[in-house]
Formats: sequence, C-alpha cells, structure tokens
Amino acid sequence: MAKLKTKYVCMECGYESPKWMGKCPECDKWNTFVEEVTEKTTSIGTIQSSFSKPERIQDITVEEDFRTNTGIGELDRVLGGGIVSGSMILVGGDPGIGKSTLLLQISNNVGNNGLNVLYVSGEESVKQIKIRAKRMGITSDNIYLLSENNMEYIEKTVLEVNPDVLIIDSIQTVYNPAILSAPGSVSQVRDSTGILMRLAKGENIAVFIAGHVTKSGSLAGPRVLEHIVDTVLYFEGDSHMSYRILRGVKNRFGSTNEIGIFEMGEAGLVEVLNPSKMFLSGRMHNASGSSVIASMEGTRPMLVEVQALLSYTNFGVPRRMATGVDYNRVVLLMAVLEKRIGLQLQNYDSYVNVVGGIKLGEPAADLGIIAAMASNYKDESIDSGLVIMGEVGLAGEVRTISHVEKRINEAQKLGFTKCIIPYNNMKNLKNNASIKVSGVRSVKDMFVEVFGG
Repeated sequence: MAKLKTKYVCMECGYESPKWMGKCPECDKWNTFVEEVTEKTTSIGTIQSSFSKPERIQDITVEEDFRTNTGIGELDRVLGGGIVSGSMILVGGDPGIGKSTLLLQISNNVGNNGLNVLYVSGEESVKQIKIRAKRMGITSDNIYLLSENNMEYIEKTVLEVNPDVLIIDSIQTVYNPAILSAPGSVSQVRDSTGILMRLAKGENIAVFIAGHVTKSGSLAGPRVLEHIVDTVLYFEGDSHMSYRILRGVKNRFGSTNEIGIFEMGEAGLVEVLNPSKMFLSGRMHNASGSSVIASMEGTRPMLVEVQALLSYTNFGVPRRMATGVDYNRVVLLMAVLEKRIGLQLQNYDSYVNVVGGIKLGEPAADLGIIAAMASNYKDESIDSGLVIMGEVGLAGEVRTISHVEKRINEAQKLGFTKCIIPYNNMKNLKNNASIKVSGVRSVKDMFVEVFGG
C-alpha cells in the first residue's frame, strides 16, 4: 500500500529536506523551498524484462548523415551541424524572446524535408498555434499539433505517431499524474524530463524542449534538468529589440562557443548573415570613447563597437558600470591604465558598453576597451578605420591571442584600413597589402600608435 510522504524541495537546485528551511544549504538561495507530497511504495516493484547488452566500440557503426539540417543556418551552426537523432535539446529564454517561434520554424523546415514532427503545447490550443503558423507562412503537411499537459497521454501519442522530431512547449506546463505535486515543480520537471529522455533514446526521436527562466536569467526548475539533456541553448536579447542571440552553453555533439544571430520580423526569425555589419551600424565617426574590436565567437569572427564614458565626480566613491563585458575585468583594466600609463581615474565615474547586446567573454577585447577609455579621457577620437585587438596583462604587456588571421580578414571585408594586434602575433602572419597591420608589445606602444604618444 502506498504511503503519503511530505518533503520540501528547493526550486532552484532541487535539494530535498524533510522540513522547511529559509535558506538552501546547497545553492544559498532564500525562500526557495516548496512542499511536495509523494507516494512512498512498500513493494519491491517490477524488474525490467529486457536488458541492453554491451557492445564492442569497434563494432558500433554510425551513419555519416546522422545529422538533420534544420534549414536555419545559424541554428545548425550552434548545434554543431544539425539535429542529432535521439538527442534532447533544451531551449531557454525570457518570455516573448522567440522560443516558440523558433520551434515552429524548425517544425516547418524539418517537415518540408519529409520528416514527421509532433508539436505538443501546454500553453496554447491547436487553433492558437494554427493562427500563429498562418501568420508565419508555415506550409508543411508533416506537422502534427497536440494541446496536452498530461505526460501519460503525451507518451501514448508519441508511441502512436512515432515522429522523427518531438517538440514540447514547455516543460514547466506538463505533469505526470502519478506525482501529486503541481506542474512546474521540481519533481514534475525532473520526472517529465526523464520520460522524454527515455522516448528520445529508446525511439530515436530528436526532442526539443522549451524552458522558462527565472528572474536571474537561469533556467527554471532543478539543475538536474540541464544535466539530463544533451544540448542547452539560451536566447539572449531584449524582447523590445529586434535582434536575438542564440547561444549554446552545453552541447555533447558540438562546440559550446558558437552563437547564432537572428532578427525578429513579422514572419518569424530571420538569420543575420553579416553580424559585424549589424553591430557596427549606426556608429558615430570622430566620437571619443569608441573603438572597434575583433572578437571570436566559436569559429566566427565578429567586429563589435565598444563605448566608454568617463565622467568626473565629486563623490568619494566613483561609480563603475559595465554592460556586455565582465565588470571585474573593466576594473582591472582601469588599474592598468592608472599604474602603467599614469591616467588619474580615481575621481571618474566609468561606463563601458558593448553595442548591440553582445557579451564579450574572451580577453582579446582588453586592448580595445583600454583604447576606448583612454580616448574618452583624453577627448580624442580613434581613427574610424582602425580595429584593435589584444589581451592585456597586469604589467601592461599585450599578450598573444588566437585566430588573428580570421579577425584581420573580417576587418578587411568591412573596409577597415588598419589593425593593431599583439607583437608576438606578427610571426607567421601572411603579408596582406590591402590592410596595414601593426604589432604592439605594451599598452604604451598602443598609445603611440593610436594617439601619437
């Protein structure tokens, strides 16, 4: 006979406790415990009738065309070349960012290639999805729509339809009636994801899952959700802006450094094939505090504009703000400017912004950030045809960076006439007469190149 058991589960990390706690000892978050009632069975249970047998790795064959193209080049780039059969892909993002739009476009493209798609929505009726599909110009005949929250019915339908691609929109709305907790709870999300994983691996179905995010921007539900799935994609960008960035933060079948850039239009998401041109559009020339850097996002070079504003303050503690770059990195670079160059910044508020909503994580942006701050401090503009790249150390030295050739070629394509790179990267650099390349050993050398001393 089943016994009812009460426990308290952290909504952030899934930590379980027999009693309520104000602060989670696992993730240190406050007021995240919720009560859940589960059934504790006393029976041993049934034993699985069939078992998987081990296979020698050399005897396992993999088809060369095991990936399916989504028809969206930017998405294929992030996924590592396309959809892998039997994989689980989690797509997260803020409300209204475009998750459902992207999933519906994937359904249309995959369906037009002859694959069957089952689109399960727990948030919309089939008529509502049809209205959105009509607006987006969805024409595939191989898309099956289902409006259902019950995980048992969803599993039964999947086994009957046997689709090639299954889409769940979203994981927080489905529930398993065998579990007494509400939809969206830790137990429901964990159990529903486990059922979907069994379907994906057992039936060789590619599963896309849409996930909600918390106020902090992380995926809602237990952390085990991200560990179970094969790929985690995050949609970034302001819902009030037209541009969206799809970033892979976990990928068992590809790189996690790739990003895809889209523009939201009336008919859905449109690929941005030249992101450098997009990020540099609207750039003011001959304005102080602006520099262009060459950043690498996976295998793609991108030119982005970094802006800096230094404003004198009479308060004892100046304000520091950074958008698109690490705050602590900006503070470190300001310390290098004060110590190695002699700029007195202790009485200046500083604001650093990467235009376009992109987030720069690589240190190759250091030299461009320093140039932008120095430009605004000296109130001197940087040559509009100049691209700056390089990592800066605490001694003021400019260190070697990777993929210099790709960065320089991207600058050349967009009409830039000069690049400043680390001196050690000048070795083995192919001679390119159409763009001038200068190597610098330190921040002081960069000042001579940019400001003439």
